[in-house]
Amino acid sequence: MGKQIKILIVDDNADIRDIVSILLSDMNYTVLKAEDSAAAMKLLLLNPNIDLIILDIMLPDQSGFDVCREMRQKTMAPILFLTAKAHIADKKYGFDCGGDDYLLKPFSSIELSARVQALLRRYAVYQGKSANQANEYIKIRELLVHPTAGEVSVAGIDILLRHIEYQLLVLLAKNRDQVFSVQTIYETIWQEPFMPASSNTVMVHIKNLRQKIEKDPQNPKYIVTVWGKGYKLI
Repeated sequence: MGKQIKILIVDDNADIRDIVSILLSDMNYTVLKAEDSAAAMKLLLLNPNIDLIILDIMLPDQSGFDVCREMRQKTMAPILFLTAKAHIADKKYGFDCGGDDYLLKPFSSIELSARVQALLRRYAVYQGKSANQANEYIKIRELLVHPTAGEVSVAGIDILLRHIEYQLLVLLAKNRDQVFSVQTIYETIWQEPFMPASSNTVMVHIKNLRQKIEKDPQNPKYIVTVWGKGYKLI
């Protein structure tokens, strides 16, 4: 038998928790439920192998954004915000806090299941470390990137990346000096049609990646912006 996928739902609305739980259970996932941030963090500590977190933003005891930051200290599992907060600024802040995707309430069961499956597929690739995956590291000055094992280091220091950040870095590293448009990056990494708001998603992840691998993120030496065209790794 394969590994049982475990998903944590964090929402103060019991009806939402039950609806999402039934949907995911019907997809043969193991579901854990929490009504607030305290219960969510307790479940996360007891279940460090959680594969996906579905997180509301408006929780009774703490903002979901703050919970997301705390969770990022414990897990690299993808976090899907499920919320009624529709402003672009909220979405951008959610990505800044460590979220991976953002779905608005009310939502359709088809869209939620599609988002969940896409996030789990990407996370499975990120986790797929194996001795048989013997691809050599890509070396660019002090940057080392393993294209399959999820391993990245700069000047000998291991860098912990979220799975989407890692996929983005691998895409650029494998195609050094090639300029990728924002649309190409989004459709390649997120595997969804490009929408106007998708630009912000890519920009936030480029920013976060620079903060982790660049000595001076304001003056990047690896991932550079080609104005009017996109990004490339040099």
